[in-house]
This record gives sequence, structure tokens and C-alpha cells, in this order.
Amino acid sequence: MAERGRPRGFDRDAALRLAMEAFWEHGYEGTSIGDLTARMGIRPPSLYAAFGSKEQLFREAVALYEGLEGEPPLQALREAPTALAGIEAMLRANVRSYTAPGRPTGCMVVLAATTYTPSTEGIRDFLAEQRRGGTGAVRERLARGQDDGDVPPGADIGALAAYVMSVQYGLSLQARDGAGRDELDAVVDCVLAGWDGVVAARVTAAGTG
Repeated sequence: MAERGRPRGFDRDAALRLAMEAFWEHGYEGTSIGDLTARMGIRPPSLYAAFGSKEQLFREAVALYEGLEGEPPLQALREAPTALAGIEAMLRANVRSYTAPGRPTGCMVVLAATTYTPSTEGIRDFLAEQRRGGTGAVRERLARGQDDGDVPPGADIGALAAYVMSVQYGLSLQARDGAGRDELDAVVDCVLAGWDGVVAARVTAAGTG
């Protein structure tokens, strides 16, 4: 009879990272339990004993991804001296993450669930909430920019935050399609070159609403 509390025969943290990479590369629907156990080097009973279910494993994998890949760009956003410098730092950091060699391209949170079925609505809502968190962080940085004087007081920071995140999602998709760092950095250059005009347009729109 096995002793209670006997250690698992695998490294849970290492297995979780391998699961994260599988979901990142193939998405939630595209990654089967068989794919996961093969990638993680464990049997299905061990997966269920350690993580509960595929959905619970996925949620843990997303949390790991956010800590490893999502937090550094957000930290760059928060710590830059101006809102625009923070947006540039965040986008450039994500470009580096999305195109790093030897691992899946693009953003796991953007790409992991592009199609849904009734059984995966919880995953859809979970990932949407993660993305809203990113938009909220950009909005907060723009609001701080208004307080600091580097974003006009009448700027529509909600629309500007949505614009920035739409660019970020596009960078992720282009990276998955094979775009390299230089190509994506050129997109960021365009955002910076047109920023004053975008902000001015949203100030005008906000003032006439």
C-alpha cells in the first residue's frame, strides 16, 4: 500500500511549463490530453491528480505565462517617465517576446482560444478578462499621464487604450504568421510617429460628443 503524501514522480513546475508551451503553440482546443501528457512526460491519471482537469491546467498555464511574459512589458509600461514612453516600452518588449527564437511565437493570451464551443465558453470569458486587464493597465498609465501633464486633459483615454491594445493584438497575430522583430518594430515606429495625431483626434471627438 502506497504511503500517504508520497511525492509525485515528476516535477510539477517543469510539467506546467511544458503544458504552457503546448497551449501557447496549439491553443486550448488544439491541445488534447494526449498531447499534454506526451509533452509533459506523464500519464493522464498523474495529470488529473496534479492539476484537476484540462481547464484548470490551462488556467495555471496562463497564470505562469502572465508572470513570465506578460508582467515584464507591463512593468515597462508603468515605470517609463511618460505615458508614450511606457507604451513604446511595452510594445517593444512584447515584440521581443513574440519573436524570441526557440519557442512559440505571438501572445498565448491572444492566440490560445480563437474559436469557441459551448463547452469552452469559460475559457473564452477567462481569456477576455485577461485581455481586459491589459487594456486597463494602459488606461491607468494614460490617466497618470494626464495627471503628470504629458497626455492632454481632454484625451479619450479609453479609446486610446483600446487602440494601443489593438495594435498589440495585431503584432501577436503577425508574429504567429512569421513576421520578424524588425518588421514588428516598424509597426511600433508607425504608432509613435502618428501618436500626436491620434491623441488630438480623440480630444476633438471627446469634446464634440
